[in-house]
Amino acid sequence: MGFSCGIVGLPNVGKSTLFNSLTKAGVPSSNYPFCTIEPNVGIVEVYDERLDNLSKISNSAKTVFATMKFVDIAGLVKGASKGEGLGNQFLANIMDVDAIAQVVRLFHAPDVVHIGDIDPIRDIEIINTELILKDMEFVEKAIDRLSKVARGGNKEAQSELEILEKIFKGLGEGNLARTVCESDEEVSVANKYQLLTIKPMIIVANIDEKFIGREMEDENFKKLVKYAEEKLKCDVLPLSAKIESEIAELSPDEAREFLDSMGMKLSGLQRLAIEGYKLLDLITFFTTGEKESRAWTIKRGTTAQKAAGKIHSDMEKGFIRAEVIHYDEFIKIGSWAKAREEGKIKLEGKDYIVQDGDIMFMRFNV
Repeated sequence: MGFSCGIVGLPNVGKSTLFNSLTKAGVPSSNYPFCTIEPNVGIVEVYDERLDNLSKISNSAKTVFATMKFVDIAGLVKGASKGEGLGNQFLANIMDVDAIAQVVRLFHAPDVVHIGDIDPIRDIEIINTELILKDMEFVEKAIDRLSKVARGGNKEAQSELEILEKIFKGLGEGNLARTVCESDEEVSVANKYQLLTIKPMIIVANIDEKFIGREMEDENFKKLVKYAEEKLKCDVLPLSAKIESEIAELSPDEAREFLDSMGMKLSGLQRLAIEGYKLLDLITFFTTGEKESRAWTIKRGTTAQKAAGKIHSDMEKGFIRAEVIHYDEFIKIGSWAKAREEGKIKLEGKDYIVQDGDIMFMRFNV
């Protein structure tokens, strides 16, 4: 599994339409609030052209792409932190995902109800306020508990208490924990208490079809990008859920032609996957051969031995060494056998840090 990404947003901003297009799951996306009551979960392949090329070179019988888990979470309304609407359920569901894709509406459609005029910054602030209020509850309770321990002279509790007080102050000023925490230690404390606003976030701007490829001509989009950069410290991904839903109905070849005609190189799924990998600092390594070519997702900084464990636990336990060549070099050479003949295959030990695009063959003994 690559990672789990929760798709959140106010009712009728295009969340479920986007989810349908990403997963082809066909979940309801009717034009009324709370259509998505239970969180819909979809597991989707993440297309990677590199793996396709490796599979062709190796004449693989099977090609296995990395996967992503998308969770379509019920629409949130003002007061969710106090249980309004489906608030408690929303907050519980969002706690379980690794990253948040917050969908905001920039498209105009009079027949699709909304809470008012198109105002993505207002919509974001409604959602973030509810997340902040819930985090403040968590932190306030933690401060109360830790204060008693800290007064007894516990240095660890005192240090943690200082961090929580800093986070609480920042939350009270309307800031997300992820923008308040500046050190690894502070982030660690925020994660310890499962704060909702510490999670990596991307804003998905559901734009009008006419603005595809020229998003900066949309004044709302320009304002949104500036706000996200300055206030949220996160990126904005523009896409049209309507267009993505049309792409989802096409065959791969038809989809490619459609994307070309729209001047788009990648689909929304591919771009969201790339952004998701950035958010969570994930990379991909490959294994390839006649039986199978496969993409594996790991955290950046993972060692060869730990990466072997992604393939099979026995490989990690009995790890001897890894034979490694980077994708770019492999493509130039054209085959594993030729790469071996030319001495381009490196032998790496258990502490080797796997790089994005590495092709690996694990040697192990059980």
